[in-house]
Amino acid sequence: STIQKRGQELQLLIAELKDRDKELNDMVAVHQRQLLAWGDDRQKIQTLAEQCNLLNNELNKRNKIIKSLTKKLKFVESQQNDSKTTFENTQQKFKELSQKVTDVTVHCQALEEKNQSLHYSVLELSAKTGQLQAREQELLTMLKLKDETILETTDHITEFTSKFKKLGSALHAAKTEEFSLNKEKQDLKLRLKELILETNKLKDDLCEKTKENNKQQEEILHLKRENGHLRNELALTVEKAKRKDQLLQFAKSEQARTDTELSSLRQIYVKQQRDLHFLHVNLESSQELRQ
Repeated sequence: STIQKRGQELQLLIAELKDRDKELNDMVAVHQRQLLAWGDDRQKIQTLAEQCNLLNNELNKRNKIIKSLTKKLKFVESQQNDSKTTFENTQQKFKELSQKVTDVTVHCQALEEKNQSLHYSVLELSAKTGQLQAREQELLTMLKLKDETILETTDHITEFTSKFKKLGSALHAAKTEEFSLNKEKQDLKLRLKELILETNKLKDDLCEKTKENNKQQEEILHLKRENGHLRNELALTVEKAKRKDQLLQFAKSEQARTDTELSSLRQIYVKQQRDLHFLHVNLESSQELRQ
């Protein structure tokens, strides 16, 4: 009965050892799978670290590009301010020249009116001269016809001759003034033409400055849009890096759990080894007892 009892115990122990062996095999397989998974996770972590380094390098490059674009944007803004100042100065100069042209035009009109009045005066003096000459002829005829009125007629002739000389000197002065006014008018017309040419040149310069200013504004808008795209791309890159950091943290926590589980499995394995050793000792002692 003792031997049968020991045999049954041995069978139970052998069955339990088989179960333990099967469990150990399963645990070894699980451990192998965990080691493979751990290797894969380590490879993934290395890949993620390399990608993180590449993203950091790309982020540094993008930061340098953004800095250079910011400097370029500041330079373009300063150029735009200079262009605005030049544009304002050109507009002020254009206004001054327009005012000068207006003044010269008014002066020319005044001179033309004065010239017209002098012309009318010259015509009037010419008419008076003709009348006086006719009167002189009439007086000469009257001298021939009337001898008794010679003295009176002589006095009248002398008077009219002095008046005629005065009118002739006035006519000469009027012609001289008309000549000087015509000369001044020609000078003013030449000055007006020069001012018109200078005004047209300033208008062309103003158009060129306006086109250049519009072009610089378009370039600034393009740079601002490019800067916005780069900032958005930088934000997306940073968000991807954050997600990769989170994945890395998850992988680290999973690795820590795996290490903890592995240490617990090792402890169980050591304990089972001890139990197996104890069972082998019991088995040997039972076999000795059976012998």
